[in-house]
Amino acid sequence: MASARSLLLLALGLFAAAFAALWAADLLAIKKRRDAGAQEGRLRPSGIELLIGFTTNFFDTLGIGSYAQQTSLFKIFKLVPDELIPGTLNIGDTVPTFLEAFAFMAAVEVGAKTLVLMIGASILGAWLGAGVVASLPKRKIQLGMGAALLAAAAFFLMSNLGLFPAGGAAQNLSGARLALGLGGNLILGALMTLGIGLYAPCMVLVSLLGMNPQAAFPIMMGSCAFLMPVASPQFMRKRRYSPGTALALALGGIPGVLIAAYIVKSLPLKILRWLVIAVVTYTAAAMIRSAAAGD
Repeated sequence: MASARSLLLLALGLFAAAFAALWAADLLAIKKRRDAGAQEGRLRPSGIELLIGFTTNFFDTLGIGSYAQQTSLFKIFKLVPDELIPGTLNIGDTVPTFLEAFAFMAAVEVGAKTLVLMIGASILGAWLGAGVVASLPKRKIQLGMGAALLAAAAFFLMSNLGLFPAGGAAQNLSGARLALGLGGNLILGALMTLGIGLYAPCMVLVSLLGMNPQAAFPIMMGSCAFLMPVASPQFMRKRRYSPGTALALALGGIPGVLIAAYIVKSLPLKILRWLVIAVVTYTAAAMIRSAAAGD
């Protein structure tokens, strides 16, 4: 167990280093094109974007997914064009998610075989999903994100009303339950590239399969940490993200994750979820309305 977990953490470190190098090279290429007069996205993060990165990743670490919050704030404050939001989320949240994964994969017990296979399924899903999402026209992205936000609101509502399945005590999956888990996480990995956070649906998935709901934390964090650097290069290559905003999510998110994981550790979040439900539902309606109006 310890050996397999150590190898997984080592692989995560290698993924983190490779992603950092790739993103740094992409940001340098953007700077060179801007210096040459190209109309590229800005590179300097704004104060409000840094604050969004900090607060959303802080609450993400405590159990409220960041994607729905960030999408809503980007839409409400008109910070990122709708068609660039999926790529901005996937690239900008990668570094904070690495930190979350290191914290939870080391602290929460789950079977090594189950963890590795579930992460592998999510990576395949993300690779397939990113290739599609990075090429989608604006209207389809708006409709997809509208649906994603409504799904997020539904999961937040289930959490506040205590409707999540109770789960069991298992730390491993095998046989048919493992096959169902892999298929489910593959789909969730693909959907994450469109902006559907993986935390809540992953917790429902593992609970329905009889696992301890706490097992969702290393599975979810590990899945996100490995799939996001796999999906991100496709958004970089097609220039479908906002570089300054993504940088703000990373720079603001790092202290947010560290403070939440190692200092605060838990908070009563029920009231905050009600606020998030209201904001996310409003933003979903705005996304769908924009798609219908062709904005």
